Amino acid sequence: MSHVVQIQTQVRDEAAIAAACRRLKLAAPVRGTFPLFSGQVSGVAVQLPEWRYPIVCDMANGSVQFDNFGGYWGKSQELNRFLQAYAVWQMFTA
Repeated sequence: MSHVVQIQTQVRDEAAIAAACRRLKLAAPVRGTFPLFSGQVSGVAVQLPEWRYPIVCDMANGSVQFDNFGGYWGKSQELNRFLQAYAVWQMFTA
C-alpha cells in the first residue's frame, strides 16, 4: 500500500531565510515592500537566480508570495531549492 505525503513549509524565521541564502550563495534577504507584477507586497525578500521579481516571505502568516508567470519569469526549481534549504536549516536548529 502506498502513502501520500504532503509537506507544507511555512517561512517564519528570518535567520533561517538568511542561512538558506548563504547556503545557496544568494544575495542577503532584505526586509521591506517590493513590487510584484500584480502589486506591492511587504515582508522579507529573496532574489532567486534569473527571477524577474523576488519572492517575498510574509513572516506573520508564513506564506511566500511570488510571481514567476508560470515559469516564464523564473524557474520553480529555484523556489524549491530555497524552500528545501530553509527547511533543512530549520530541522537541524530546532
